[in-house]
Amino acid sequence: MPGWADAEEVVDGFTAIEGINYTGLYFNTKGLERALEYKDKLTLSGSISLTASEGFTQKNLNRSHTENLAAMKRHATAHFDHKIEVNSIGVMAAFGCNYQGDIAPESVVDTLKDGMSIAEETGAKITDFSLADTMGWAAPHKIESVLGEVRNEWPEMQISLHLHDTRGLAVANAYAALRMGISRFDSTVGGLGGCPFAGQPKAAGNICTEELVLLCEELGIETGVNLDALIEVGRLAEDIVGHQLPGELIHAGSLNAFRRNI
Repeated sequence: MPGWADAEEVVDGFTAIEGINYTGLYFNTKGLERALEYKDKLTLSGSISLTASEGFTQKNLNRSHTENLAAMKRHATAHFDHKIEVNSIGVMAAFGCNYQGDIAPESVVDTLKDGMSIAEETGAKITDFSLADTMGWAAPHKIESVLGEVRNEWPEMQISLHLHDTRGLAVANAYAALRMGISRFDSTVGGLGGCPFAGQPKAAGNICTEELVLLCEELGIETGVNLDALIEVGRLAEDIVGHQLPGELIHAGSLNAFRRNI
């Protein structure tokens, strides 16, 4: 759950629907304690959250990499104290950083190894890696290179991607990842989101859910998502936030809608 003052208000504002997981993001024990107050609504699971860029670790968390490793060890232990499993390692800035520049694939592997060492010390059973293009530095060849290095080291690990559309390549990056067998992506309706510490306050947010669904449909990948309804959700989100969102599809409409009118 975010460390913002109104996080509780956000959770209080919705009614949980059975069968849907509602998750929160937090980086410290205080955040965990706040999330535990809503364990009847939120699906809580632990993650070891690291960054491949020392510069971004300082900007985002005000910690060095070494300090963050110690914090994540305490973080994992706190989850076990509350009987919450820790099964994921996330690496932010896995493809490049506004503060440190290009990130070598080997640095991502080394960061994941640090996370696996924490898991071994705390008894966490890691089943998933999440690699984040936090500041939108990825391009298809970087996706292929980083995923290739990570898979060489952990061929059986489930990998998900958290892509940002800062420089307009998120869908191209998703395509490259899909071709490599990645099937899990974080996404947001209309491209909502972004990182306040990434150094680009006006940049686009996460990859758009509706554009990712369209890509899958065009590739013959069944998602089970009603794209036309999803586009309407994006338009509703735009009305709620009161400004135009970066997603293009909520303005253009789906191909299916056009085909029906031909």
